[in-house]
Amino acid sequence: MAGFEFWVNGMTCEHCERAATAELSALSGVVDVQVDAASGRVLLAHEVPLDLNAVESAVEDAGYTVRSWTTATNA
Repeated sequence: MAGFEFWVNGMTCEHCERAATAELSALSGVVDVQVDAASGRVLLAHEVPLDLNAVESAVEDAGYTVRSWTTATNA
């Protein structure tokens, strides 16, 4: 299993966390999503390589924007 973290702008509450988690969890191969609205930090674990454009689209579908990508591992 691989994973990476990134930061998202626009999240402010538990509802934001749930919305982002739902969209990201729906991506094929994603096995775990941890979202912290206060910091904007997202930890994403996956079993297969992910298309970062698909991840960014999922974040946008939830109503937010990716601020920065870091520590990508086998994305």
